[in-house]
Amino acid sequence: MDDFILARVLHVAGVVLWIGGVAMVTLVLLPALKSKTSPAEAMVFFNGFRRRFAAQARYTTLLVGLSGLYMTYLLDAWHRFTQWQYWWMHTMLLIWLLFTYMLFINEPRSRKRSQSASPQDVTAQTFDSIQRKHMVLLVLSLITIAGAVAGSHGWLISGDSL
Repeated sequence: MDDFILARVLHVAGVVLWIGGVAMVTLVLLPALKSKTSPAEAMVFFNGFRRRFAAQARYTTLLVGLSGLYMTYLLDAWHRFTQWQYWWMHTMLLIWLLFTYMLFINEPRSRKRSQSASPQDVTAQTFDSIQRKHMVLLVLSLITIAGAVAGSHGWLISGDSL
């Protein structure tokens, strides 16, 4: 079980870095940019920040995905995806797939579009939209984390298989 312990440690550390970064961007960076600078200047700073953060997030989401897959394999826990009481397994996978799509496909496309966009196109509403999307992702991620911690310690919803 040493392999499992290491995988769980790496998994949790990856989640802390990844979702903690999402929380910092959502709750600290975006509100600060929205209130302190012009929208065009804020977008220039945000694009530079996003590029650096996306790299870190890509590594941590890969680490989380690989460690989660490995733990599922070690425990032979594939059946959990057919049982509602393990709903957090489903949401972990869905959140991971969503972020993986965003980080590896959507973010690079968005970066190319923002480089060609005119600074006049950036408004305060642009940051409101970005913050709303981040807030939805953060809330879903925190619900998933809470469910995973509770579920992995035996607090399961009773019910039948799917």
